[in-house]
Amino acid sequence: MSEFVRLETDVLDEIVRICNVMLTEFDESKLSAEGLLFVDGFGDFDSAQQLAAGYRRKAAGTPESARERMQQFIDALTHLRDAFATGGEAFLDTEADWARQLAATDPDSGAPNSHQGAQ
Repeated sequence: MSEFVRLETDVLDEIVRICNVMLTEFDESKLSAEGLLFVDGFGDFDSAQQLAAGYRRKAAGTPESARERMQQFIDALTHLRDAFATGGEAFLDTEADWARQLAATDPDSGAPNSHQGAQ
């Protein structure tokens, strides 16, 4: 098995283009997640305020929140895109790290996650 991946230039260009499209969509989703911080209309009862606070925590501020998850995907995909943009030879060097980053963002993957249980 070879030490590196060798792809045609047009294939690499297409992969980088697809990654850029995905990154744009992730950036837009991250901006949408920012809007999730603004919760109101739950009322003045303590239980309603606790519910609103729970929704805010799901939106941002914890490693498992929407905004932080989107950033994790952006970071992993940027790393992958950059590996392909350098001609694909760096892909194998980054493949395992990229897969580990994506697995860490999926709580159902069974991958060790230092943030499990922290709420």
